[in-house]
Amino acid sequence: MKKYEAVFVIVNAGFSDAVMEAAREAGVTGGTVLNARGTANPQAERFFGLTIEPNKDMIMILIDSEIKEKVLHTLYREVGLKTACQGIAFTLPVNDVVGLTPPRKVEQPEETKAAEEATDQAQEEIVLEEIAETIQGE
Repeated sequence: MKKYEAVFVIVNAGFSDAVMEAAREAGVTGGTVLNARGTANPQAERFFGLTIEPNKDMIMILIDSEIKEKVLHTLYREVGLKTACQGIAFTLPVNDVVGLTPPRKVEQPEETKAAEEATDQAQEEIVLEEIAETIQGE
């Protein structure tokens, strides 16, 4: 089973395209951009020796764990703190993902399958009866 990571990239507002360009260079296919606002204090600005722009873009990217290092190194080089983007990136493990692949089929006992089929058939008969009554009433 594939393992995934969520990459979060926070950059100055207006630099999300640069993030996605760098990420695509590393093998990423897409991401989601959110508008955000930073809350750094003046001490952090002095410590890092830079001016912190409060308006941010936050980009969330779901990646295969196998390309995590390549993605992070590319992001650091292209949109990191030493660029106009002043970006930081971090990852979090993802336990489950739906929507990327078909759901796994869970085998059911034969009794459950038979009961579900009977219920489906009964519901279909009710719908057909309602249609017939509607047509006869017209």
